[in-house]
Amino acid sequence: MPLPKRVKIVEVGPRDGLQNEAQVVPTEVKIGLIDRLSLTGLPAIEATSFVSPEWVPQMADSSAVMEGIERHLGVSYPVLTPNLKGLDGAAAAGATEVAVFAAASETFSRKNINCSIDRSLERFAPLIASATKRRMRVRGYVSCVLGCPYEGEVAPAAVAAVARRLLDLGCYEISLGDTVGVGTPARARALIDAVAAAVPRESLAVHFHDTYGQALANVLACLERGVATVDSSVAGLGGCPYARGASGNLASEDLLYMLDGLGIETGVDLIALADAGNYISRHLGRPSGSKVARAIACLIEEPKEQAL
Repeated sequence: MPLPKRVKIVEVGPRDGLQNEAQVVPTEVKIGLIDRLSLTGLPAIEATSFVSPEWVPQMADSSAVMEGIERHLGVSYPVLTPNLKGLDGAAAAGATEVAVFAAASETFSRKNINCSIDRSLERFAPLIASATKRRMRVRGYVSCVLGCPYEGEVAPAAVAAVARRLLDLGCYEISLGDTVGVGTPARARALIDAVAAAVPRESLAVHFHDTYGQALANVLACLERGVATVDSSVAGLGGCPYARGASGNLASEDLLYMLDGLGIETGVDLIALADAGNYISRHLGRPSGSKVARAIACLIEEPKEQAL
């Protein structure tokens, strides 16, 4: 199967990337990050999540973030809404797209959201129906598609079954997440083939963590199977608290560099993206997690050093 001519990058740094940070990131910094990302050409920026601040203190300012960002024409700003209360909050803050999370692992579902997979999907049904009535698009995520910290390897058929149910409930797109980052290209290809038998390829996205350094290779394997939407996180922010040694999400800058090298269109500016990643990295007090961003910084700095 030929590689897609164009890939949609869904930037998840402001939400998935920041939600597990130990230090509370100021609201104005989150807004500054999203506003910078909005200028890069990204078509979708996952902005925040409307969850209980007791469970995710980092996202306690979700309404203020949504009200403070400068929204750009042609850019969507989806938010995570795990329940109807979250959906109401998102709607009040002007969100036009929301996301829900299910898992392909029964144990992970119970430990992460305290209910079975079936029960989680039952809970999402009225949420998705309500969002649809409000003309809000709903994106579905499936966690642990290539492995679970409790159960180990997850069967592709189990992933396909959950993905199909989310599609039937009304999700326009299903993002397949390698939550603990254990996937390899061969397993990623097999996963896409299995899920694509139940869900149209054009409705699939992939979301890889880079725990074992396989994220880019896994993305390429999925592109070769016809997937044309990829989630990533600027500066490699984020990671799964359940994955030992997890180094974070796939860095958006590294993904974009690969796609540019393959001649695949994205509409995203690499320098502007790296600048946004460096902005948030400075506020977090650490270097960018993107190898490409660090390389670009070195190239820019070298002439200055020679001039001295």
